[in-house]
Amino acid sequence: MTATIKGYFACANSSRGFCNYFESNLQGLERLYILKGGPGTGKSTLMKEIGADFYDLGYDIEFIYCSSDPSSLDGVLIPALKVGIVDGTAPHVIEPTAPGAIEQYVNLGIAWDKEKLSPYKDEILLLKHEISACYERLYSEYAHALKIHDAWEKIYIDEMDFNLAPQFRYVICETLLKYPSIDHTPTVKHRFFGASTPTGSVDYIEDLTHDLKRYFIKGRPGTGKSTLLKELAKKSETLGYDTEIYHCSFDPESLDMVLIPQLNICFFDSTAPHEYFPSLETDEVIDTYEALITPGTDEANADRLAEIASLYKATIKKGTTALGEAKKLHDVLEEIYIKAMNFQIIEGIYEQIKSEIYDLIK
Repeated sequence: MTATIKGYFACANSSRGFCNYFESNLQGLERLYILKGGPGTGKSTLMKEIGADFYDLGYDIEFIYCSSDPSSLDGVLIPALKVGIVDGTAPHVIEPTAPGAIEQYVNLGIAWDKEKLSPYKDEILLLKHEISACYERLYSEYAHALKIHDAWEKIYIDEMDFNLAPQFRYVICETLLKYPSIDHTPTVKHRFFGASTPTGSVDYIEDLTHDLKRYFIKGRPGTGKSTLLKELAKKSETLGYDTEIYHCSFDPESLDMVLIPQLNICFFDSTAPHEYFPSLETDEVIDTYEALITPGTDEANADRLAEIASLYKATIKKGTTALGEAKKLHDVLEEIYIKAMNFQIIEGIYEQIKSEIYDLIK
């Protein structure tokens, strides 16, 4: 069987600040390498190379991408070997559960030349201050966008049939998850299938779902998509099935997808900015707008909806611009460290980690 690569995010820059579900995705690992070191010290490259090595050996790989730079990794997992390697630097510091027995710290900072970094001390501190200011702007704009989105939702909430909604969700759950319960304590993992990045919205939906039975949940803001997903997740857990819960990266209190690996099934919000349409014979659509909202609501509120949508997109763009500025400053910071690094030492660390993981196979 061909090995697979699964990609997702464990952290997100959201309207509620930085959201971190990292530790949820490290459940069950028996060995975890926690990489320490500054920007540009080769953490992401090391993880990509380890992932590629063991993928070539036939092992399924999980790449945890960085939402502030989706070309970089925050982590790589090899589930079959119960091994992971993660970036343990801020803002996703990993607290060890059994230091030495499970977690091992790996300090990539031993490869930098302090003498080459010292002249840049003031510039490094200034860059870090400016990057922090960019993130403050980002979170401020996204928080404003959330309030705009609340007004968008209210238009539809005011037109929802609240008598029908619970019955609708119950029928969906009981019909589509009509499976026997199993004697198993479910593992529940929280993550994101997409994120707002410096280049805009990025998602890994196709990678995660292409071989599953897929239910595309359509609707509008405030039409109950997330509430339905929460009830589907609860039903799956109640039946004893492992459940992957994918939160909305803009508002982590809402859900965007529920994936149940043991049943090869998923339900996901397929509206913008992650709008997808059925492309497989087994794909089906659930439309919460058609089922629960007063007919003609779109048309009756067309002008107001267009105004809100325009303001929302403009505000999101301001936040994304701030994130892009942070990325540019971070790139400058990385260059300072790259020039001070001895990457032969990093290569030796990579070979050591690879050798230790190989030993688990023997």
